[in-house]
Amino acid sequence: MRESWRWFGPDDPVTITDIRQTGATDIVSALHAVPVGEVWPLEAIQTYKALIEGDNAHASPLHWTVVESIAIHEDIKLARPGHERYIEAWVQTMENLAQCGIKTICYNFMPVIDWTRTDLNYKLPNGAYTLRFDQRRFAAFDLFILKRENAEADYSSKEVEQAQDVFDGMSAIERTELTNNIIAGLPGKMTESYSLDDFKVMLSQYKNVDKAKLRQNLFSFLEHVLPRAEACGIKLAIHPDDPPRDMLGLPRVICTADDLELLFKAQPSLSNGMTLCVGTYSSRPDNDLPAMARQFGPRIHFSHLRGVSRDPNEQRSFYEASHLDSDIDMVAVIKELLGEEVRRAKNGQDIDSIFIRPDHGFQMMDDIGKSMNPGYSTIGRMKGLAEVRGVIRALSAQMGVYC
Repeated sequence: MRESWRWFGPDDPVTITDIRQTGATDIVSALHAVPVGEVWPLEAIQTYKALIEGDNAHASPLHWTVVESIAIHEDIKLARPGHERYIEAWVQTMENLAQCGIKTICYNFMPVIDWTRTDLNYKLPNGAYTLRFDQRRFAAFDLFILKRENAEADYSSKEVEQAQDVFDGMSAIERTELTNNIIAGLPGKMTESYSLDDFKVMLSQYKNVDKAKLRQNLFSFLEHVLPRAEACGIKLAIHPDDPPRDMLGLPRVICTADDLELLFKAQPSLSNGMTLCVGTYSSRPDNDLPAMARQFGPRIHFSHLRGVSRDPNEQRSFYEASHLDSDIDMVAVIKELLGEEVRRAKNGQDIDSIFIRPDHGFQMMDDIGKSMNPGYSTIGRMKGLAEVRGVIRALSAQMGVYC
């Protein structure tokens, strides 16, 4: 497996020099400054790639090999008239990346918002800080801050009462912070930052879009993209919806193994693959991650290795746990990924064909108090990478796999 590290560009507090010291060999990044829907110019990709790889002759080599993400314009998700021009721009970006040797693209099809958390600095008993999604706080936002039309229909009377208690117990500053956490944009989010009023407008545009319609729009998008992805050797790796369930009245279509079955049946091209985000899928108790890794092995081009711990009293609430100490048997997941690489090697494919990265990590030790992208501190991710690397080495020796 190829160890990668997400980098947000020159303004990222974690520098390329820092990343080299982690032992990672591959960079996951994107041209975040290019507006959604516009083509990434070939020259801009080449310049950015040189920024990452320019010192490879004198230092431990790093290669930009994975893109996360080329944002998909909302007009594509809504299949609005004229959305084809945004598909063409997306494809042109993909082809420009392929010209530069970057051939794995992680993307998502989440409407309006990207990955969502209610708390960005949730303090753990050991003193480290992590990300958290609290269902009660989310309901308080939906019902009493956003005041979404007909939101009460999505909650039981007990849930509404609990959300009211949470809302009543929050200060004005806490309510603003919760709102910002949910809608104002996080590093890695591929949507624009919204005001509360703008957010309501965006949600209203999906009023008549149900799960079946959104899924069909995804299939239609891929129908246009996949032939050209095949032609230039691109592997597309769809990321699950995070959290993986409908929310805010918005449909979500990549949440479970059944969703993936529908996707790959509708678009069977081998360029149509997935990002096995262990933490996202595992925030649903009905997703069996080792089984999913085994079932969809040939489709896995990229994997985010992180775990979550769900609240036993409210399974929709979770916090991001240590990479090896969570609700997931991470060792079993990694064993399945190694087994898939063995299968690929027997078929004449590259053995190191699955990119992995230590997704998210605690803000801990000397990183506490520093300005860091939420979930993307240095020490926490390096700890996660070291733990995962140890598992890979041990299992590889046990399985007789080259590592």
